[in-house]
Amino acid sequence: MNAPLDFVHADVKQKVSAIEWQTRVNLAACYRLISLFRWEDLVYTHISAKVPGTEEFLINPFGLMFDEVTASSLVKVDMAGNKLLDSPYDINPAGFIIHSAIHEARHDVGCVLHTHTAEGIAVSMQKDGLLPLSQQSIYIRASLAYHPYEGVALNPEEKVRLQQDLGKNGYLILPNHGLLTCGETVEDTFLMMYMLQRACEVQVKAQSCGVPLIHIAPEVERNTIAMTVAMNESGRGTRKQLDGSLPWPALLRRLDRVSPGYRN
Repeated sequence: MNAPLDFVHADVKQKVSAIEWQTRVNLAACYRLISLFRWEDLVYTHISAKVPGTEEFLINPFGLMFDEVTASSLVKVDMAGNKLLDSPYDINPAGFIIHSAIHEARHDVGCVLHTHTAEGIAVSMQKDGLLPLSQQSIYIRASLAYHPYEGVALNPEEKVRLQQDLGKNGYLILPNHGLLTCGETVEDTFLMMYMLQRACEVQVKAQSCGVPLIHIAPEVERNTIAMTVAMNESGRGTRKQLDGSLPWPALLRRLDRVSPGYRN
């Protein structure tokens, strides 16, 4: 459905809880960052965030470029896809299948981020997937799953298979399709995608050199993850491998300079 590009629910902030509004601001910022880093695919990928304490989630208005998304224009739906606040926008049906599947099965997940970057798709097409070539890849491979391509995600029956393949992992490579991360917060999920995207970029560029590559040894992978988890647990009381709360304020400062409208 078409809607004015300057559409803003002037009263959304008054209609939702403070924690939902903060989630909306962070999710809109995440959309703007995906655009800023040039990871968007026109209007065809999606990011969702759970409204804390509910079985509802927020997702992008289908048809808007990511640098047009605002906190108030995000669409709130239930697990059946019903809109819970009036909006002139529809949601991406394939996006709903993917995101509702994960939010239904993973109550520890607050945000799901899916991209179709060239480098991500290129690695997804490789039989051996993401290789242990870079420091970034270490964090990912410790919590990485694969879900085979079944066509455009419009079949509700695929949800069960996606849930089973993802399991308790935080990273999902969708062969012939793209990348997905899911984390506790919007901040964590963005940082996870940053690392996954960077690992794919490095792998594709390294492979293009046409020379033998040095793989990181399995024991180094294991030791690095163990040390990182122990450090985070000691310093922040969490077992996260990657904590997005550290770079997030700096990322928001950048957005406030170059794309401040996300807070509307």
